[in-house]
Amino acid sequence: MKFYIGSGIKNVEQVNYYSKILEENGWRNTYNWTKDISGNKTIEELVKYAIFEQNGIVESNVVIILLPAGRGAHIELGMALALNKKIFLCSDCMENISNENTTVNFYQLSNITRLYGTADENIKEILRYGD
Repeated sequence: MKFYIGSGIKNVEQVNYYSKILEENGWRNTYNWTKDISGNKTIEELVKYAIFEQNGIVESNVVIILLPAGRGAHIELGMALALNKKIFLCSDCMENISNENTTVNFYQLSNITRLYGTADENIKEILRYGD
């Protein structure tokens, strides 16, 4: 199974943890953007990385969005929705997904699987999809 993970920059460790466990279970990451976030980037470099991210989403079977997510991750969510990808929206608490003051209306779409739990609990559910 091929996957892409979108999230905010502050979640780099969690993105890499999910990636590590999924890869250990035979899944393939289509692009790990966390490897390319150091330092200031020129506009040309930003475009290059945006293309890598876009291609990662296109090539994936599954798109995982880890909350809290940044602006870029919400654009990635939009791409995944438009491409009819299987989407897992993951959070360590229900508050990030279902609180009317903090949620995003797209989180509530029926084709998004919302997971609330620890990283290990969420990963376990994601891995079931690949069985």
